[in-house]
Order: sequence, then structure tokens, then C-alpha cells
Amino acid sequence: DIQRSVALLKQACLDSGFFYVLDHGISQEFMDEVFAESKKFFELPNSEKMKLLRNEKNRGYTPMLDEILDPENQVNGDYKEGYYIGVEVPADDPQSNRPFYGPNQWPSEEVLPKWREVMEQYHREALRVAKSVARIIALALNLDADFFDRPEMLGDSIATLRLLHYEGGQKTGQVSNPSEGVYGAGAHSDYGLITLLATDDVVGLQICKDRNAQPQVWEYVAPVKGGFIVNLGDMLERWSNSIFRSTLHRVVLDGRERYSIAFFVEPSHDCVVECLPTCKSETNPPK
Repeated sequence: DIQRSVALLKQACLDSGFFYVLDHGISQEFMDEVFAESKKFFELPNSEKMKLLRNEKNRGYTPMLDEILDPENQVNGDYKEGYYIGVEVPADDPQSNRPFYGPNQWPSEEVLPKWREVMEQYHREALRVAKSVARIIALALNLDADFFDRPEMLGDSIATLRLLHYEGGQKTGQVSNPSEGVYGAGAHSDYGLITLLATDDVVGLQICKDRNAQPQVWEYVAPVKGGFIVNLGDMLERWSNSIFRSTLHRVVLDGRERYSIAFFVEPSHDCVVECLPTCKSETNPPK
């Protein structure tokens, strides 16, 4: 029931900028396979992973503590390692000169035989889901359903898949401690349009609905088997004239290992982002 979906999604976007998406058409078997392949990569020896270190195109492996999302409050980097996979554009294609486009880095077939095939299929499937979600967002903003489908928007999108592995206590003894500045991932909001997050069943994601509250109140977002946790990014908050919200979130670890897969979706380089026609009025002029 599309109208019900629109109403529920609109309420979530006004309230917290986070919602769940179920019945999205990606089978549980395939999701399990993607997580299994992700795990195989992170279990490789460090020497193998470092061969695929993130390059200037932001593709490849990011080691533990490589990123620090909340420098003011973190004593170390994030206790996570990751792997970036973007839109595959051959090096000899003129498009590959643009930021975020270009060839991906892939583990060798000998080491991980069907890894590339699985990840490329997941990238395609997740993008299909993201476009479906964008249609509901468009309707929730009183726009045409296909508003975000245009070529300069998600028709030729910048879509980045990121595999994530948070280390468990057996290896590092790391349990997050916000009062001491130790986090799986520091507090941040995403900067793009929308993010689709698939997680295992280990709880860790927290959101803060009011970043200006003192003290801040953080609440857990429970994982949902087979579903996506979707959140809005800063770009959509800007685009909607701050009607929809991009919410602060972080990852707090309880000592258990945790795997998740984030899929970041942005419009193409040719998209002009300016206050949406349905999000301004006499009383709410463009910010």
C-alpha cells in the first residue's frame, strides 16, 4: 500500500530521519552470502588486505583506526576496518576522471574466487532498492514519484558500497566507552542523499534525535533480520529546506565482533541541489 508507506516514511523523516525497509526483494539467502563473502575478506592475513589499500579513487581497504569520524570526542580512530566498492568505470572511460568514478580494486580470483561477482550483484540490487525508496521519499515530499529517477540524479548515481567489520573483544579487548572517547564509529551524520545499512544481529548502532540537547540522548536502533536500516543524509536535509532530518549516529560496541554493510547513494555530478519547490513557502523561505 504505497500511500501507507508514504505516510509512515514521512513521519519517520520528520521525526528521526531513520526508518526500516522490509520486503525489498533481496533474498535472505543472497544477503547471507554477501555477509559470508565479506567475512572471508576480513579474515585474510593483513599482508593480503594491505595489497588492496584504499587508493586515490577511494576504492579498497581501510584498516582499523584509519578513520576518525568525531575528532573532538574520540581519543583514537574508529575500531573498524572497511572496504569500499563504487560504480565500476573502466580506466580508459572519460568518466573515470571524475571524482568517485573509476575502476574498483578487487581481491585476486585465486584468493577469493567469486567475491567480485557477489559484490557487483549486491551493488546492483542495493541500488534498485535505493531507487524504490527514493520514489517513496519523493511522494512524501509532494514531488512526482520519478523525481529522483532522472539521469542527472539517481539515473547515473554515485553509489558506494562499504563493507564494515568491527573488531571483537577477543582480539583487542575493545569495548566502546563514550565517556573515555572510545567508539566503534564516532558520532557523525552522513553527507549524501540516503544510506542503506544491512547489519548482522549484533546491536551497536545508536542515534541522537536532538544533537543540540545537553546532555545528548542516545538510543539503540535494533537490527532487523533481512531488513535495511535507512537514514537520510545532510544533502537531503538541505534539499528539503531542513524539513526532513539527517540525524547524528554512532556505533558503540559491547565487545562482540560486528559486521555491517553500508550503501551510500548520491545523485550524479550534474545534479543541481537547491531548495525543492514543495519545501518552501512564504513562512519557510529557502534557507
